[in-house]
Amino acid sequence: MDTINVVPDMEQAYDESIEKIFELLEEKKYFRCRDELLKHNEVEIAEMLVDIRREFDLQRMVVLFRALPKDISVDVFAELSIDDQIDIINIITDPEIKYILDELDFDDMIDVLEELPSNIVDKILDKTPKTERRLINTFLKYKEDSAGALMTPEYINLNKSFTVRQALDHIKEVGLDSETIYTCYVLDRGRKLIGVVSLKALVISDDNLLVSDIMHDDPVVAHVDDDQEEVSDLFTRYGYLAIPVVDNEFRLVGIVTVDDILDVIEEEATEDIERMAGIIDTSDREYLDQSVFQHVKARLPWLFLLMCSYFITGGILATFEDAMSSVIALVIYMPMLMGTGGNSGSQSSTLIIRGMATGEIELRDFIKVMWKEIRVGVVVGLCLSVLNYFRIVRLDHNPPMVAVTVCVSMILIVIIAKLIGSMLPMVAKKIGIDPALMAGPMMASITDMISLCTYFLMAGVFLHI
Repeated sequence: MDTINVVPDMEQAYDESIEKIFELLEEKKYFRCRDELLKHNEVEIAEMLVDIRREFDLQRMVVLFRALPKDISVDVFAELSIDDQIDIINIITDPEIKYILDELDFDDMIDVLEELPSNIVDKILDKTPKTERRLINTFLKYKEDSAGALMTPEYINLNKSFTVRQALDHIKEVGLDSETIYTCYVLDRGRKLIGVVSLKALVISDDNLLVSDIMHDDPVVAHVDDDQEEVSDLFTRYGYLAIPVVDNEFRLVGIVTVDDILDVIEEEATEDIERMAGIIDTSDREYLDQSVFQHVKARLPWLFLLMCSYFITGGILATFEDAMSSVIALVIYMPMLMGTGGNSGSQSSTLIIRGMATGEIELRDFIKVMWKEIRVGVVVGLCLSVLNYFRIVRLDHNPPMVAVTVCVSMILIVIIAKLIGSMLPMVAKKIGIDPALMAGPMMASITDMISLCTYFLMAGVFLHI
């Protein structure tokens, strides 16, 4: 009979470990907690430390962090959020801080230094060699959320006159200290970037070939001042593991690697989702780590603005009060029309925002998008109207003209809502506003006003009220 090897469920193993650690912490058995932590990789240890902080407090999290072997503690530190990193640094000793920062990748070290209080940064820089201190100061001056702030100077550069054998020997010599060895950068005098060559190309090429013979001399690059979202678009478009970053003179100053861009993509996606939901959140903390006041501060301004916009909706209803009182049946179908308008607009705005984010839709496609949404709106509006006509006449037993009023309104509302939903994000991008603000609550508010105006105007046309 064959033996079947059952792979333990990773989540179950994690849950069992964290429960055991919680029990040991209650008994203050810290070294046994450390031994339990060391059964896991650095990513899981970082997650467990965060769980310990939430269940207990920061102090116990730091105690266990300090109990980890030095080499492992650095890897775990790199996996923690910036907020957790700063909280740890504010408690541990200066020698411990210096050891961690010395062992971190350069770009991770810069991220930490950017968040530290200036007095701690000054203290660290005082003990840093002059050349490294100058480099750190240069990187700290780049704009936040720019390619310069994301990049690392730990890359492999080659001379175009190297043979393939010389290039491979150079990679063996300096590769351990580089962020990546899979792409190498060919520099000319003054550190100007003239080409890139992959490790694959070097490995499969003849040893006596020159680097200049196999390099790509038209590399895709980012500028130091490019926004991080533009850099992430380059990675999405070309699928590279790393992209070089140059200054105004096309001198190579660093590279951005795909692991950093994954964080950017998550950050930008989170930001768009929050804005589409009407949340103004400037904090990088996770949901459970934010206080009630922080949540209120992020949500209240937008809700207040949207509430004020509904004063206009109320004014529209007051204007057509006589029409509603003369044909009570009109009131019954208002929520349906307003909801359908809001949903139609949100559908279009979501698709257009996504299309612009992925590069499928450009501003020059404005007319094409408008024409397509008009046709979609007509078809959708007609389908919904046919269904509603029979419902209003046969099931609700209302006069045919009431049904005509509702159905014509439905067609116009869907068309207008889809037009607005598709056009507003593009207009917003054109004038420099985040297109994500044009979806969600704002779209619903705008389409509600338009739905009511259209509905009562049609009532005036068909019911003469």
